[in-house]
Amino acid sequence: MKVVVSLGGSVLSLDNPGYMAEVASLIKKVAKEMDIYVVVGGGKTARKYISTARKFCNDERYLDRMGIMATRMNAMLLNSFFRKRIPHSIEYAARMKTPVIMGGTTPGHSTDAVAAMLAAKIKASHLIIATDVDGVYDRDPKKHRDARKMDRISIKVLRKMAGEGWREAGKSAVIDAIACRIIEENAIPTFVLNGKKLEELENAIYGREFNGTVVEI
Repeated sequence: MKVVVSLGGSVLSLDNPGYMAEVASLIKKVAKEMDIYVVVGGGKTARKYISTARKFCNDERYLDRMGIMATRMNAMLLNSFFRKRIPHSIEYAARMKTPVIMGGTTPGHSTDAVAAMLAAKIKASHLIIATDVDGVYDRDPKKHRDARKMDRISIKVLRKMAGEGWREAGKSAVIDAIACRIIEENAIPTFVLNGKKLEELENAIYGREFNGTVVEI
C-alpha cells in the first residue's frame, strides 16, 4: 500500500520538538508496513517571509519560491530523523525508496497540490491532508464558533468552496483549488483531519475510522 500525507506547516512548531519526534516515530513505524510519502508545508514561517517581502515585491511567483524554500526547511527539520535526500520534484520522489520527506516543488502549487500530484503519480491508495483543524467545515472555524464540520463531502462541493486556480503566494486554505482539481481528475480517496492529533492521523493512514472528513470522489 502507498499513502501520501500532506503535513501542513500549521501543525509544525519550532517550540514543540516533541511533536516532531512523535511524527517521525509514526512515519518510521508505518514505513515498515507500507510506502509512505510526506509533503511538508511552510506554515507561519513561509507566510511571515512572504508578507514581509510583499511590501517590496509584487511578483507572486518570486514570493512563492520564497515560500517553497520555507517548506523545504520544514521538510529538512522532519528529515533530521531520517537523513535522506529531500527531493525537489515529484518525478524524483516517486523513484525514491520510502519513507520520502519533501517540501514544495514549483511556484503556483501548494504543498497540498504537490501531495495530490504525487498521489496520482504513484497511484496511492489514499491521500491525507493533515491540517490544524478537525476536518472540512462549512466556514472557517477559527472565525466562526458555529461552523459545522462535515464528516463527508463530495469533491464537487469542495471544489466550489475552494474556488478556481492559484491566487497568491502564502494563501492558506484547508485544501486549495488546484489540489481539489487533481483529486477529482485522478479519483484520489482523500481524508482531511487534524494533524496535531496523531492517533487520528495513524488511523487514517491505516484506513481505519478516524475523526475528520472523508472527501467523496
